[in-house]
Amino acid sequence: MGLRFETRASDSPWVDSVWTCTSERVTEMTSVAAVRWGLVFWQRDGRAYAAITGPETGTATAPVPEGASFVGVEFAVGTSLRAVPTPSLVDGGVELPDTTRGSFRLDGHRWETPGPDDIEALVDRLVRSGTVVRDPLVAEVLRGHRPEVSGRTAERRFRAATGLTHGTVRQVERVRSAAVALAAGERVADVVHRLGYFDEPHLARALRRYVGRTARQLREGPGGAIALDLDQALSA
Repeated sequence: MGLRFETRASDSPWVDSVWTCTSERVTEMTSVAAVRWGLVFWQRDGRAYAAITGPETGTATAPVPEGASFVGVEFAVGTSLRAVPTPSLVDGGVELPDTTRGSFRLDGHRWETPGPDDIEALVDRLVRSGTVVRDPLVAEVLRGHRPEVSGRTAERRFRAATGLTHGTVRQVERVRSAAVALAAGERVADVVHRLGYFDEPHLARALRRYVGRTARQLREGPGGAIALDLDQALSA
């Protein structure tokens, strides 16, 4: 028993992934640093809830409502909400008021609460209404292109859109990849080499800061529930 995650990729350029989760006999989990904001909808004991989730710059212990079922969407890096600056969401989030089993309120409008197969349709409506927007410069930077603005301007716009520096995004994405690889059984030395860490202590420090697990714990699985990525969780 524990957290049961399922995730899928999306063909929408605005969406990184769509996920579902149910919690059974688990009341807390270790959250892992993340670079994306999202929307999450859940039900428990007949009540419905919705929230905006923000990027996370480190690891922490997060409560999990037992017996709850969740549907969530992680938006692509560089997208943002018109009414809520992404920097204000870093290491936090906003629970949305006036949520029912059928609808939720966001940016002054009511929207139909989606199921896992309805996320892209909801996102399309949010984009067309201007509720979700995007700075194309972020995608350029992530692809390794040099924008036609100064480095200072590029970094300012990147941080305004994502709440994070470009360097932080690279670090977090790399250590998440390392954690998933280790949990799948890849050798530590191979992960260090493949992902460009200086040495094993360098990787160990990154794991401690951003994941909250050692390489050995990730490979062997102890330590309680942990969300490595939206498509998997490990339980002791």
